[in-house]
Amino acid sequence: MAAKRGRRLPLADRPLTEPHPARLPAAHPRRAAILAAHTTALDSGDAGYLDPGTGLFVLTASFLARRGTCCDQGCRHCPYLA
Repeated sequence: MAAKRGRRLPLADRPLTEPHPARLPAAHPRRAAILAAHTTALDSGDAGYLDPGTGLFVLTASFLARRGTCCDQGCRHCPYLA
């Protein structure tokens, strides 16, 4: 079975530290903790971090940007979503 190829898109016009509001709304109850974990992972060069509420592994915007394509899986920090 062939792997699904992602769509090549330009990066969104926002910093990698700022997720799209539809993926992490301003009113999200754990937004500050999530953004702090994301920033720590970005600063460390890590591919992702553990979500403070669920413990699930979340990929960083920089990792997703380096990959070069959008996977259409609804990533929280998708750097391609405009």
